[in-house]
Formats: sequence, C-alpha cells, structure tokens
Amino acid sequence: MKLKEKLDSLLGWSLAMLMAVMVVNVTWQVFSRYILNDPSSWTDEVSRYMLVWLGLLGAAYVSGKNGHLAIDVILTKLKGKKSYVVNVIIHVLIILFAAIVMVWGGGNLVYITQVLEQKTATLQVPLSWIYMMIPLSGVFVIFYHISHISTLKLQD
Repeated sequence: MKLKEKLDSLLGWSLAMLMAVMVVNVTWQVFSRYILNDPSSWTDEVSRYMLVWLGLLGAAYVSGKNGHLAIDVILTKLKGKKSYVVNVIIHVLIILFAAIVMVWGGGNLVYITQVLEQKTATLQVPLSWIYMMIPLSGVFVIFYHISHISTLKLQD
C-alpha cells in the first residue's frame, strides 16, 4: 500500500472519529443544558477545538483527493504542455502557501503559545497542543501536492 493511500485512510478514519465524537459531545451539551438544566462547562470548548481540527484535517484530506474548490475555466481550455505547466504552477503555489502560512506561521504560533505557557480556558490544556494541528495539516497538504505533481502527465 502506497504512503498516500495510507495517509488517505488515516485521515479518513480520523475525520470520521472526530465527527462522531463531536456529535456525541454536542448531544451531551444539549442534553445537559435543556434536560438536566445543568450545562456542562467543558463541552463547548471541546466542540470548538474539534471543529477547527475537523476543518484543518478535512482541508488536507480534500486536498489529497484533489477535490478542493477551483476555478478551472482557463485550465480546461488548455492542452498539452500548457495545461501541464499551469497545473504544476497551481500545485507549487499551494505548496508555498501551506509551507509559509500553515507550517511556518502555524509552527511559530505553536512555539509562542508553548513559550508563554498559554492554556485553554476550561480544560487547562496547553494551547500549543490545539494549535499543533495547523502545521501538521500544512505538512499533509504539502505532501499531497508533491504527490499530485509527481503523477501529472502531459495530455494531448
């Protein structure tokens, strides 16, 4: 099994588990608030961070499936080498964005929150653990787009 397929499987299962746990978490929040009249203090914070993780990992997963939102009007009109070059440029731009914004910027955010010893409000979990998903997702996006470039072929 190729590394890309293993990563697809890992991310797919992780996303499914995150979604399932998030549904249980939000259901408990609604139940405790409206049925028990004693809202749980930690469920709001957990669901907020899980939604962020879901978005970041989901973006990486969709990027791996080459299913991200794209305006391809010009690309569909190009053939041969021009289409290949534009595709490579698109993937390189995405790699640069992920490297600069997600990996480098997200890594700096993780570092700063670690140095400042910032913690979440309710759970008192280090924020650096929460923010670690940003550079990690960036690494996944970079991997996927390098993989996409390696599989591109010239078309007639």
